[in-house]
Amino acid sequence: MAEPWKIGMFQCAGLMGSWKLPENRSTQFLDLGHWIRMAQQLEDAGVDFLFFADDYGYPVVDDGIPATAIRGGVQFPKGDPTMILPAVAAVTSRLGLVTTLSTQVELPAMVARKMSTLDNLTGGRIGWNIVTGAGQNASARLFGRALTDHDKRYEIADDHVDLSLKLWEGCWDDGALLGDREGGVYADPEGVREIAHEGPHFRSNGVLQVPPGPQRTPVLFQAGASAPGRALAAKYAEAVFLAAEVDALTAQIADIRRLADANGRDGSAISCLIAGTFVVAETTEEAERIRARQTATKSLDDAAAQYAFFTGLDLSKMDPDRPLDPSAGLTQTGRTNVERFLGPDAPTVREILEEFQANSVMGKPFVGTPAEVVDQAAEVLARTGANGFLVQPDHTGTFDSFVELVMPELRRRGLAGHQEEGETLRERLTGGSAHLAPSHPGAAYRRTTALV
Repeated sequence: MAEPWKIGMFQCAGLMGSWKLPENRSTQFLDLGHWIRMAQQLEDAGVDFLFFADDYGYPVVDDGIPATAIRGGVQFPKGDPTMILPAVAAVTSRLGLVTTLSTQVELPAMVARKMSTLDNLTGGRIGWNIVTGAGQNASARLFGRALTDHDKRYEIADDHVDLSLKLWEGCWDDGALLGDREGGVYADPEGVREIAHEGPHFRSNGVLQVPPGPQRTPVLFQAGASAPGRALAAKYAEAVFLAAEVDALTAQIADIRRLADANGRDGSAISCLIAGTFVVAETTEEAERIRARQTATKSLDDAAAQYAFFTGLDLSKMDPDRPLDPSAGLTQTGRTNVERFLGPDAPTVREILEEFQANSVMGKPFVGTPAEVVDQAAEVLARTGANGFLVQPDHTGTFDSFVELVMPELRRRGLAGHQEEGETLRERLTGGSAHLAPSHPGAAYRRTTALV
């Protein structure tokens, strides 16, 4: 039997790219029924998880949010996906649920409490996407903070995750929760302890009050392809989200796995998921028509606003017929989408805008019939060594075409429909235990944290 693809589905609690099309339903992002219907559809289809991206950012140009972003719905507006997760958990039983919490905004104890509560509520189906945050310039303005240096954000993230792992793995022993009504002992004091952490950015002497869920630590995802991002992924991530052209993806995946091996982990066990846009229809011609309609909904001004969100750079003020100024790489908002457009074969600013108009940050789509898009996607996996895809919404803002057309083709080829056994997201995604692998740095904190 062929190795099954890992399949996650990408959403944010806000408008999605083709919202201007009449059939697009992402304008319902504050309608709970919209998310309930989607989650039930995805569970029935047998995908691995539904992922919600999240951030506090928005495009900033000339020291403020541009009218283009507000008018065009560019990375704006959006809600809080953590408020959606319990509702969709209640109407599903196997679908994994993953969300982003930023290490720049959420303190470690806050992340540990939220994720542990969700792990219990979902029966062990929760995952945390570790990011330092998107739209950093806007987020810093919103919270009244100075913009933190890009590389320092990853130093903070490392310390943040280290403390979070101590709280999840070190505070409660297995079997410490007794619930003994007759004896009057809810938890064994010998099995519950405060942890001590003195890191470069965070301190803690305290206990996580939430008893451990089935996974203890949520499945750890990471999205960030800069050098510091890859290093963080190699140290902690169990799955990584990536978006780039094939050659860049191949190099990034190889580097993450090499660094993981150097950290004493099994790099091949990290699931690498590529952002995949599937424009699919019963005929190639119809798929191409859908693709053209999607592209036509976004102007070059929209593309410039979106680029400003990811990088803090205003391309509309640069010479459209010259490449991006290399000094632009000094931006502290985001590096990946600057670095990808530098070098000896760098595109012009106009070409960058056209790329963002057509593809945003997700790379070129797979376009065609079900058989054609699966062939295209399979070639990318073979070339890059990736394990599957983080599927982007279709022109409806949902995954209707993927579920109705692509999933049957994947099942026909033995590439879907036989997920790993297990009750938790970690078991089904990794094929291993519900808990962190022994080689993961977080596993060292379990039952070994000294009493304070």
